[in-house]
Amino acid sequence: MTSDPSAVDPAPSGDSPFRSERTARDEAPQFVLPLVVRIEKTAPPARTDALETAARAVLTVLSDERSLGDGEWAQRVRDWQDARIRKVVRRARGAEWRRAEALPGITVTGKSAEVRVFPPVPLDGWPKDLARLQVSGTDLEDPEPPVDTDPTAPVLWLSPDLDMSAGKAMAQAGHGAQLAWWELSDEERAAWRDAGFPLAVRTAEPAGWSGLTASGLPLVRDAGFTEIAPGSCTVVADHPALRR
Repeated sequence: MTSDPSAVDPAPSGDSPFRSERTARDEAPQFVLPLVVRIEKTAPPARTDALETAARAVLTVLSDERSLGDGEWAQRVRDWQDARIRKVVRRARGAEWRRAEALPGITVTGKSAEVRVFPPVPLDGWPKDLARLQVSGTDLEDPEPPVDTDPTAPVLWLSPDLDMSAGKAMAQAGHGAQLAWWELSDEERAAWRDAGFPLAVRTAEPAGWSGLTASGLPLVRDAGFTEIAPGSCTVVADHPALRR
């Protein structure tokens, strides 16, 4: 399965949109950020590239001028962030992908992956050309092991203890990127954006995972709607600017 809506938890205090227990945010109208990954039968993307491209897609829509201030997507983004932060990944190919590309959104391209991100939509109000897309069948593989990470670049560390489909992991990587984005200053955000949002997604070493989750870096906890248990730690967002 891909990812149904998930929640992340950056801190246990305050009225965070990522608290696992029920809060007033659950009473607000619920929105979701749709992401569509292109998976053609003859040329599927590499798994790690799909995860990294999805994370960059989330950052791209968050920083787009249409999502800010009085931009045409800004109110929907605010409504989405005022409730639970939900992301859903679906797959498309051929004519399905072409129909998805015709809808307002942004396509982000990686080395082999294409991911289109759309402005938030009501949880029960998906455009029909997106609603009909499948949320299963995103089993992707890496044809070669991922290269070593650049120690000066952001890394989204995936839990070594969880078995997630590529779609689920794409949504989790997007959560991690979003948490890192929120923690940065305006100057740090601008520098990351201007560099093209470089980042890596890797699975953490089992021996180092507990240290990462206790490091104070942004931490994603899943709401448990699909695939994994509620409260599971899925991603630690390690941005150099946050290593304080």
